[in-house]
Amino acid sequence: MAATPQKPAAATPRRKVSRHRGEGQWAAGHFTPLNGNEQFKKDDDGLNVRTRIETIYSKRGFDSIDPNDLRGRMRWWGLYTQRRPGIDGGKTAILEPEELDDSYFMLRVRIDGGRLTTQQLRVIGEISQEFARGTADITDRQNVQYHWIRIEDVPEIWNRLEAVGLSTTEACGDTPRVVIGSPVAGIAADEIIDGSPAIDEIQRRIIGNKAFSNLPRKFKSAISGSPLLDVAHEINDVAFVGVNHPEHGPGFDLWVGGGLSTNPKIGVRLGAWVPLDEVPDVYEGVISIFRDYGYRRLRTRARLKFLVADWGAEKFRQVLEDEYLKRKLIDGPAPAQPVERWRDHVGVHRQKDGRFYVGFAPRVGRVDGATLTKIAELAEAHGSGRVRTTVEQKMIILDVEEAQVESLAEALEALDLTTKPSPFRRGTMACTGIEYCKLAIVETKARGSALIDELERRIPEFDEPITININGCPNACARIQVADIGLKGQLVLNDQGEQVEGFQVHLGGALGLEAGFGRKVRGLKVTSDELPDYVERVLKRFQAEREDGERFATWAARASEEALS
Repeated sequence: MAATPQKPAAATPRRKVSRHRGEGQWAAGHFTPLNGNEQFKKDDDGLNVRTRIETIYSKRGFDSIDPNDLRGRMRWWGLYTQRRPGIDGGKTAILEPEELDDSYFMLRVRIDGGRLTTQQLRVIGEISQEFARGTADITDRQNVQYHWIRIEDVPEIWNRLEAVGLSTTEACGDTPRVVIGSPVAGIAADEIIDGSPAIDEIQRRIIGNKAFSNLPRKFKSAISGSPLLDVAHEINDVAFVGVNHPEHGPGFDLWVGGGLSTNPKIGVRLGAWVPLDEVPDVYEGVISIFRDYGYRRLRTRARLKFLVADWGAEKFRQVLEDEYLKRKLIDGPAPAQPVERWRDHVGVHRQKDGRFYVGFAPRVGRVDGATLTKIAELAEAHGSGRVRTTVEQKMIILDVEEAQVESLAEALEALDLTTKPSPFRRGTMACTGIEYCKLAIVETKARGSALIDELERRIPEFDEPITININGCPNACARIQVADIGLKGQLVLNDQGEQVEGFQVHLGGALGLEAGFGRKVRGLKVTSDELPDYVERVLKRFQAEREDGERFATWAARASEEALS
């Protein structure tokens, strides 16, 4: 009997195999540019644009600038085009870059550690008055930003800054940005360790070095030996925080992977203690990991915080030790809880040498060139040659003799620069906003200043530390997620159904050892006009409902949505 013919086995469907593109990590061999930013960086290092600015663009004018230089490489020298006047927030995400660009620039002066001499401050003020229509905002990263800068004037501005030891090198771009530091480093009586020598060595070794001038994105750094934890270390890519090791003495606790924007993450401790003289080596190791392993395929994932989140602290430390340092780090303790709620050094404080430093509060970082020049003159008239900026948009004059303190405070008050600000003046910060920023949706600086005035008038008895951070867009330059009251600018509907400027509200964020992100109440959005009413209402509820000694952030975490609305 003939065998029954067998049906051929059905062919297994072939699965389409797509080539894994990877994340654009150089260390994994992914060198092919994966977006326009990576392409223009591969074509020419951003640091090279300075020569073109000096020899071509400053002589031929704005229209001669190559687009990849204009919206890319010029950031390596602190230059961004500013927003064209008259473009409302509703068009921010709609218009093409060339439609948003004005023919003027924002120029950022990097001030590592917030350290200035009065001579440097005077030059900053003079440049502001001569070239920037008087603008000179203090940022929350200790820098100064000018606006209305013409490309024709940039070489002369550089000459004047560099003549007094300042620069704009890598103040922006995919680079190692300013290294922020304790503004009272080396002088505070309670300081654990002075990190200034490490900042100086990092500047010498890293800034302007083409080995580190093509990073996946920006790289933010902080070094402080203050027990006040005064540099917002939790939201930097790398931070060195002063601690006392029980065996080895003063040094630094190492943190990596912090950052805000639209995907906020608190940095993580690696559990490592770093002595002062090894900080630059460890810094170089961390930034090298970011350069080599950072995610370059998507700009939205190109910050160190995403790599740290994927790897975890243990693997990150192991790669740092094994591949870059070639040695083990010493295990160490966490920083102690700060004993003060304010970390901005505002007021009059005794230095370890017996003299005093005097911290004062401009309004939301908004000053001008004439005021900065007067601050330099006041400092010198009262025996000081040193000034500092802070990460809270404040300023400090160092080295004041006790007999001069009262006179200096009165002179500052006359400039509306108070050493005894209300909690609202002291605790309110604002980013650049729609006035100049191409990413912004709403106005911020004037809104913040007006809010201070209203709250001082409405609830003058309020005396609790409170932070109110106002941002013009979701990018969190003003750190909205870690403020008691964080205000994220967006367009909202008013009672008449009209689209107007307003804010999404974040409540109860904090920095410090209880660091965390603010709570978003469902549907809670406030128009700009309603803002003073809303903040007054929520602060009065806090006053009525708080327990003894309770911070606003703690109350906001437990309060009902009704109480927060």
